[in-house]
Amino acid sequence: MMEVLPTALDSVLLIKPPTIFEDFRGQYVETYNRNAYFNAGIPIEFIQDDISVSYRNVLRGIHGDAKTWKLVTCLQGSFYLVVVNNDPGSSQYRKWTSFTLSDANRLQVLIPPKFGNGHIVMSDHAIFHYKQTTDYDRAGQFTILWNDPTLKIWWPVAHPILSQRDSGLPL
Repeated sequence: MMEVLPTALDSVLLIKPPTIFEDFRGQYVETYNRNAYFNAGIPIEFIQDDISVSYRNVLRGIHGDAKTWKLVTCLQGSFYLVVVNNDPGSSQYRKWTSFTLSDANRLQVLIPPKFGNGHIVMSDHAIFHYKQTTDYDRAGQFTILWNDPTLKIWWPVAHPILSQRDSGLPL
């Protein structure tokens, strides 16, 4: 049964998907059902699905934009997900929270516009899946440094593998 739980950040939700079934053959997981999500108070129209496959200790993000909702799922492996409120008009501006998502717990996180998200892979490799409400627009994105000293984000790895963008180096 689908469960929707509030988190430490307003509008960020932790979700147990509508159907998770396991038997001797393996698992069946329904990661999204429009009617179930709408009935649970999440009337969001997603238009694009994306995945990233990364290896242990790879950190991607923290990225976001002003208009996109994202529904994040771990399809395989496990990762530590950080969500940061980047809305200057919010009382929770620059506050963050974290989650561990995996193919074992099957949890999802709904991330609103003006929030950034980043993740670090904790298993040998992981498949990060997200649904989004807009087409990808790199020019419209913001990047928050994963180790911004003003945020004091705890990461489970001290020296992650980073892209040039996520290192804070000029592209």
